[in-house]
Amino acid sequence: MNPAVLCKRGAKRDVVRDAQRRTQRRRTAHGFTLIELLVAIAILAVIAVLSWRGLDEIIRSRQIITNAMEDERVFAQLFDQMRIDARQAASEDEVGQPSVSVATSGLQIVRELYTPGAAPRLQVVRYRVSEGHVTRYASPPLRNLGEVRRALSGDENSNWSAVPLMSGVGMITARVFVPKVGWTTQMKDVQSAMSDSLNNLKVPQLGNAPIPRAVTGLEVSIGAASLKRPVTRVFLVGE
Repeated sequence: MNPAVLCKRGAKRDVVRDAQRRTQRRRTAHGFTLIELLVAIAILAVIAVLSWRGLDEIIRSRQIITNAMEDERVFAQLFDQMRIDARQAASEDEVGQPSVSVATSGLQIVRELYTPGAAPRLQVVRYRVSEGHVTRYASPPLRNLGEVRRALSGDENSNWSAVPLMSGVGMITARVFVPKVGWTTQMKDVQSAMSDSLNNLKVPQLGNAPIPRAVTGLEVSIGAASLKRPVTRVFLVGE
């Protein structure tokens, strides 16, 4: 065969091989296509949405737990103060009328007040709800029965201390436990029990037994906007 023809054929084969190598290199080194980029972006978007929802749920749950713990702390503080006031409630014979009174306007307790270095005094305490806030009003120490009666018959004034205890309250209801009657919101039941105790004093008794209390228990229920149902606590009176 003619050497020139062979040379031309060899040159063609070399050109074909070079073209194939360049094509192969381009195929090996090519970048992402537009479809591949769109698919990757879509996957990243789905992952971002799922991550955001999970993070948002965690933040919401944390906020709910924080609010619940704060409400529990406030409730505990309020009920603890009520428990102390009920435990230190004066007896009816000291006051001359019920030392624990319940009404639609709130709760009232006449309690014994002990101050270091001073004689025991009495104090009138009232729990009232106004514009969703529970406030504890406390009179100054009362030295005699006349001051007690004036405090019981009057409203709170500048001499009384006012401590806000809780907000977001819709209502506060209370009832008392009267022996032989049970739980009641009627103060006439308390007055009747007091009359029975005073009448029993006219009957000679052995020893020097104290006059039994007309009210021995107190139940308080507080309803708030954040609660599905009111929270109720029971306290002993003069324990």
